Amino acid sequence: MPYVVTSACIDVKDGACQVSCPVDCIYEGGAMMYIQPEECINCGLCVSVCPVKAIFAEVDLPDDLKPFEEVNAAFFGDQVTGWGSPGGVSMAPKSTADHPYVLNLRNRLS
Repeated sequence: MPYVVTSACIDVKDGACQVSCPVDCIYEGGAMMYIQPEECINCGLCVSVCPVKAIFAEVDLPDDLKPFEEVNAAFFGDQVTGWGSPGGVSMAPKSTADHPYVLNLRNRLS
């Protein structure tokens, strides 16, 4: 049951979640942070420090935020960054890319 970053993170990217993560599974995209689900150890520390309450356990995602489960996973795939499972933020650069769902939502919120 990995954790998922959702829309409240768009254009916030506070970074406290990255600092608190013991396995460095939270990566920075252009507009928001993303959790690599295969690297997440389900500790929940990120939830407790997120100032905008953007992170949920996969099983606790509200219905309107369920697309973010796929968004977080797909960010690491070939269609967005191609990073796969980078093995920690120190191993991967920041990206200016975002999942198309995030970009569309960001445009509607602007």
